[in-house]
Amino acid sequence: MEFIIKELDNKGYAMAREGNERAGLMTYSIAGENHIIIDHTEVDPKFKGKNIGKQLLYKIVEMAREKDIKITPLCPFASAMFKKLEDIQDVLK
Repeated sequence: MEFIIKELDNKGYAMAREGNERAGLMTYSIAGENHIIIDHTEVDPKFKGKNIGKQLLYKIVEMAREKDIKITPLCPFASAMFKKLEDIQDVLK
């Protein structure tokens, strides 16, 4: 599984790919120099049960830590994961 993070203008995303297939996508809006808002998560039904969403979230958290960015999880999936996973709550806004 390959994970990519890209940013364009005021939006960004983390994508999981396996071969030529997109397994999952987590999008975010750049709300300021040190703040992003995760607004959407989707996982291809073929890849359900493989923790793709969680892995995407961890990639964005890793990027946020490197850049000293805080995250607001607007997406229901990301919000639920932040409540459940104490090891990533340090980047919450």
